[in-house]
Amino acid sequence: MPHIEKHRSHRTGWLRAAVLGANDGIVSTASLIIGVAAADSSRDSILIAGLAGLVAGAMSMAAGEYVSVSSQADTVEADLAIERRALEQDAEAEQEELADIYVKRGLDRSLARTVAEKLMAHDALGAHARDDIGITENMDAQPIVAALISAVAFSTGAALPLTVAWSVPLTQLISLTVLLSLMFLACLGAIAARIGGAPMIRGAARVTVWGGGAMAITGLVGHVFGIAV
Repeated sequence: MPHIEKHRSHRTGWLRAAVLGANDGIVSTASLIIGVAAADSSRDSILIAGLAGLVAGAMSMAAGEYVSVSSQADTVEADLAIERRALEQDAEAEQEELADIYVKRGLDRSLARTVAEKLMAHDALGAHARDDIGITENMDAQPIVAALISAVAFSTGAALPLTVAWSVPLTQLISLTVLLSLMFLACLGAIAARIGGAPMIRGAARVTVWGGGAMAITGLVGHVFGIAV
């Protein structure tokens, strides 16, 4: 029976966008709600500020992710164009360059040249993209997908503290928003770590600590200055 290994590195693209979006949605919206509530604002003001933060944040995340991933795709394409020109101008030198890489990885010179020749005969550009400049299939950039994932994840994360602010008594709004948002962050960190194959406790703690710090600072600002931030 063949040995099958389950790797997770192919998940890094969408997982990064999803975790970043959801984490930012929870932290930024909860911080905004806490800051506004600490300034002794009414529930309507708190909810309006939170909803505005959700919409603005989702659009910002989508735009930022699209631009970021598009820039990554442009850089990858530029490197591939360089390799295409090099292969067209001097394929033999490129083959020897590939052989040198394999020698450094442990193959003897004769075998390295044979491997380089076979790989270039099959897919010269692919071989150089992978082994010369480190471009793999896992780096395949999808700007629109990343933008949509980020926007949806942010909106989902932001909806959690916004729902808390809408449903709990005003006198307990800050404390319950903090408590439940920290719980949401811990769950998010644990789930993300589980999907990525990392320790769940470490993932939960990392997200919770940083998110808690952000909420504490924002609440302090709202309390000290007495304004909606």
